[in-house]
Amino acid sequence: QSQRRGGPRADMVPEIAAAVGFVSSLLRTRGCVSEQQLQVFSGALREALAEHYKHHWFPEKPFKGSGYRCIRINHKMDPIISKAASQIGLSLPQLYQLLPSELTLWVDPYEVSYRIGEDGSICVLYEASATKPVSSYGMLTCKNQMMLGRTSPSKNYIMTVSS
Repeated sequence: QSQRRGGPRADMVPEIAAAVGFVSSLLRTRGCVSEQQLQVFSGALREALAEHYKHHWFPEKPFKGSGYRCIRINHKMDPIISKAASQIGLSLPQLYQLLPSELTLWVDPYEVSYRIGEDGSICVLYEASATKPVSSYGMLTCKNQMMLGRTSPSKNYIMTVSS
């Protein structure tokens, strides 16, 4: 069934694909993981993220649940990544060698972004238009009004993750 143009999307396929592709590319650059292993890892990670996000995906409020969906490596491996990596026989010490020691990956409806290091710049991997017809929601939210006319929204409001 085709979706109405401009309406909210309930699926998270492109966002998860962007996140999985990014983590897989980090593993690929080190050359220690075969293409076949990468495919198995990608499939396992895609499945794990879809399951993890199932009841925490709010296209009408993209930043609601952002902390829950955040993938984090901060000298401690994110359990979703280590679980997917175990499918291809990668141990935690190997993962720590292959991936950055500090990585934050935000997977939100309409946007996937990441930061390497605590003070690194936030880079957008995937961005889609979240514009909705005003009639379907009554009015624009304050944040939507603020962001109208901006091509790249400020990321200062995203960091609400506590450890």
